[in-house]
Amino acid sequence: KHFTASKALCWVALDRGRTLAEGRGDTERAERWGKVAEEIHAEICEKGIDKRGVFVQHYETEALDASLLLLPLMAFLPPDDERVRKTVLAIADELTEDGLVLRYKVEHTDDGLEGKEGTFTICSFWLVTALARIGEGERARKLCEKLLSFASPLQLYAEEIEAASGRHLGNFPQAFTHLSLINAVMSVIEAEKSAEGG
Repeated sequence: KHFTASKALCWVALDRGRTLAEGRGDTERAERWGKVAEEIHAEICEKGIDKRGVFVQHYETEALDASLLLLPLMAFLPPDDERVRKTVLAIADELTEDGLVLRYKVEHTDDGLEGKEGTFTICSFWLVTALARIGEGERARKLCEKLLSFASPLQLYAEEIEAASGRHLGNFPQAFTHLSLINAVMSVIEAEKSAEGG
């Protein structure tokens, strides 16, 4: 399967590699990597989107996936691109439990695992950042405040949160969840400053 977020991460590697090669004066490598990056980008924009204009988990589905929240975070497209906005809002509205983000809907994605999952904390912080970037600052702030209320007594986060109870599930603490927390808070602050004209 051609997973959209995985393809986009290949684009990131080539796009950033092109920038590094240009900085080192390696024009041949920069051009080669840039060409492949552009091909991947065009393919994703053609095949990784559904009829609603929403990016999807992989090319042969209409299922959503939380990893698509990375698209505006890694500058795959500008945050004001309508496809980005529609994708972020679709995830916020359709791939959440009580506002917290699921990785994907298990009834649409056969991952080989049985049972119910909690919501993924890192994905919920990605949603905060994505909402802030697409101009949904108030919605981003409210979700961020909700997530902050789920911190453990040591202000740490687990891999997952059970939306109904706030109980932490999975790996605890999970380091990259805390990196996404920092990015989310910074995005909310930047969105508020921008809204105030500063």
